[in-house]
Amino acid sequence: MVDVKPLIAIVDFGLGNLYSIKQACAFVGLNAVITSSKKDLLNSDAVILPGVGAFGEAMAALHRLDLVSVLKDIGFSDKPLVGICLGVQLLMTEGFEFGRHKGLGIIDGDVIRIDCPKEGSHVLKVPQIGWNRIYRPNDGTTWDNTLLEGIPENTYMYFIHSFIVKPQDLGVILSISRYGHIEFCSSIKYRNVFACQFHPERSGTRGLEIYSCLAERLKKPRMF
Repeated sequence: MVDVKPLIAIVDFGLGNLYSIKQACAFVGLNAVITSSKKDLLNSDAVILPGVGAFGEAMAALHRLDLVSVLKDIGFSDKPLVGICLGVQLLMTEGFEFGRHKGLGIIDGDVIRIDCPKEGSHVLKVPQIGWNRIYRPNDGTTWDNTLLEGIPENTYMYFIHSFIVKPQDLGVILSISRYGHIEFCSSIKYRNVFACQFHPERSGTRGLEIYSCLAERLKKPRMF
């Protein structure tokens, strides 16, 4: 019997760490295609929305490629949708980078700049570039049955960003991180959506565990 690998569509809109994500998918046994085709997105088992760059430019590219409506449809369906870095920001209602721009609106909330983070009297650099820890929110949130299942709290993940998401519903926040005195949402779980501000594909063994968890869940219907 032939083992059919789940098909992952990695959205190509010109801004993203696409090949590193594809390699991470292949490492855990997922068949990934980099694509800007609506047909590929609809025919896939899961969609990854990556991104590095400016919010407004990214949304303009998605509109130009006519991918906004299909991504919204997927975001409100049962198909797993994974947002990475800029990808988590694009899921929100609005972004305020170089003006005011509408996002996909799959998750209510805004995308705002990291505002003067400080450690004591020392002002930290923005963007944040490098390793930072992820924590559970202090509201009883568990990582069981999510893509962070099995990841220890306080694990380091790799970040590169100047903006952060502020969901209206605090219940969708799966993990938080801290940069200086600023505490921010570093990942989200909402229905069929998992999205993170960090880069799992650049976060070593622990980051690859997230892709491995995705692969395992795609083999089990209704487990995402």
